[in-house]
Amino acid sequence: MLAYDYPILGVFWTMLMLFLWIAWIWILVSVIFDIFRSDDLGGWGKALWALFCLVLPFLGVFVYLIARGHGMQDRSARDAARARQASDEYIRQVAGSGPSSADELEKLHRLRETGAIDDAEYQQLKGKILAG
Repeated sequence: MLAYDYPILGVFWTMLMLFLWIAWIWILVSVIFDIFRSDDLGGWGKALWALFCLVLPFLGVFVYLIARGHGMQDRSARDAARARQASDEYIRQVAGSGPSSADELEKLHRLRETGAIDDAEYQQLKGKILAG
């Protein structure tokens, strides 16, 4: 019964309206996040922009995008770069910046093969590397 009362064009129209509503919510949330992420706005400026966007959402968001939209991408890119830098720094810290034990053992093995050290020295140095 519902199929006869709700034609396919109605389904497409509903899907379009749902998509536009979700896109609108996405833009509104992006603008609100950008307002609070902005370093060049003070507390009162952030409060007024947020109030403007929440009280008159369509007008507030469109005015914000016209007035301050050029900086949204810059702030987003800056925050992404900061996050990437923090992640890279954490990975370097956890992985350690010095040579690994495997690298040290490989160098030690090459020294023994070239004759720079004898077997006794090799075993002694290998024990030190493996111990810590």
